[in-house]
Parts: sequence; structure tokens; C-alpha cells
Amino acid sequence: MLAFGQIPDPAFRRPLLLGAGLALAAGLLLAWGASAAVGWLAGGEGWLATIAAAAGGLLAVLALWWLFLPMLLAIASLFLDGVAAAVERRHYPALPPPVGASTPAQVWSGLTLAAKMGALTLVLLPVSLLVPFIGVPVLWAVAAIALGEGLFAGVAQRRMTVAAAEELKRRRRWQIWGLGGALALLGVVAPLNLLVPVIGTAAMVHLLHRDSA
Repeated sequence: MLAFGQIPDPAFRRPLLLGAGLALAAGLLLAWGASAAVGWLAGGEGWLATIAAAAGGLLAVLALWWLFLPMLLAIASLFLDGVAAAVERRHYPALPPPVGASTPAQVWSGLTLAAKMGALTLVLLPVSLLVPFIGVPVLWAVAAIALGEGLFAGVAQRRMTVAAAEELKRRRRWQIWGLGGALALLGVVAPLNLLVPVIGTAAMVHLLHRDSA
């Protein structure tokens, strides 16, 4: 609730707008490329190619629905440090300046999270479509763990080494997974999924500092 209450903060707008805009552009490019490729493989001209291109575009849009969140996280991770800093300025002003893992290490953590989510989504997507009563809960559980652990590691590494962040993550895994589960549910509801990177980052900052308020 504290994270949602800070949404009007200007520091939240840049990753939200940039992440959403660039992820949408990348997704539309993916859909167009898939449609064109399928049409070309089907012969390039005629009604069969037209139908194949339309089917390819439809499948690409379906994949985009599931892959939008990983793409959004990959792009927004480049700008989320300002969100964490804004939360700390407002709610934890007594904290010293952050000294932890390097910025490249933090960005790499965000990109790794997005890559893992994207790969797992592609693997589990056929199962969720063919056997939804099994595949959908599994897909949600995987997203909950990946989102929770990835976002927590990103904010923790601002203030400690990678090894220390991993140790703290293990000690608080149930809280992290629970918050990740809520974010995973938010991630399948458009346009609320646009909020996941900034809300998730802000909430994880509160979880990191919950004993220091």
C-alpha cells in the first residue's frame, strides 16, 4: 500500500513511461516480424500466405501478452534505481547513502530476471494453453518466485554485496515469494501490468527496510 501511495512521485514516472513505451514498441515489432516471416514461409503471395501471415501475427500477439512483462522488466530495470532512491528519501531519510554492488551488477541482475522469466514463460506457455488447470498455476508460481527474488535482489544490491543480498533473500524467501505472487497476478491484468516494475521495486525497498522504519 505504501508503494501504491507513492505512484504520483515524479521519480516513478520515467521508468513507467519509458519501460511501457519501449516494451510496447518491441512487442509490436515482434508481432510484425512473426507475421511477415510466417507469410514468407508460406509462399509470400496468395490467399494461403495471407491466412498464414494473419495466423502468425495472432500467435505473436498471444505470445506478446505473456512476454510483455519480461520485456517491460528488462527495459525498466535500466531506470529503477531512481524509484528505490525516491522511496528511501521519503520513508527512510535516516539511511546513509547506498553503498553496495556496482551499477552494472544491478542492471545485470534485472536483465537476468527478465531473461529467466521470458525463457520459463516460453517453456510453460504451451502447457498453460493445453492443460490450463495445471499450466496456469505453475506459470503463476514460477513468475511469483522469479519476480520476487529478482526484484528483491535488485534493491538489496544497492546497499550490500551480491553475497549478502543472496543470504538475506534466503532468510526472507516466504515474504519475497508472497509479494512476488501478488505482482505476478498484477502482471496479467492490462494496463495494471505497466505498474509491476515500479510498484514491485518500491514494495521490495519497504520489505528490505521493514525493521528500520
